[in-house]
Amino acid sequence: MSLALIRKAFESRLNTWATAQSIPVAYENVAFTPPATKYLRAYLLPASTDSDTLDNLHRAYMGVFQVNIVMPLNVGSNEAQALADSIAGLYSVSFTQDTIRVYITRQFSSRPAFQDGDRYIYPIYCNYRVDTN
Repeated sequence: MSLALIRKAFESRLNTWATAQSIPVAYENVAFTPPATKYLRAYLLPASTDSDTLDNLHRAYMGVFQVNIVMPLNVGSNEAQALADSIAGLYSVSFTQDTIRVYITRQFSSRPAFQDGDRYIYPIYCNYRVDTN
């Protein structure tokens, strides 16, 4: 198990949806030139790995998956909120990607929107957990 597999689980669903919507996505530590229009920024924010067994053979990977919806200024918040609802719909309470099952332990929520230069940023996030033997 690795964080790379967890990242792939989240990002592959987001990428498939964003490609169909013609919305570019900026991924962590990948070259990206922001367009003048809307785009997304995806982050995997892992927490400490835990174990529910005394022998430490079990691993619980937990953290936050966050997507910043980046919009031009002065277009209102309705489109960002509609995109947030669509993105949240990509992830059920649990889903499987390749060999792992991801559990959404706290459904998608939004953080306060803010302005960054000439952009309106609307962050959404969910908490996740992935268990191994």
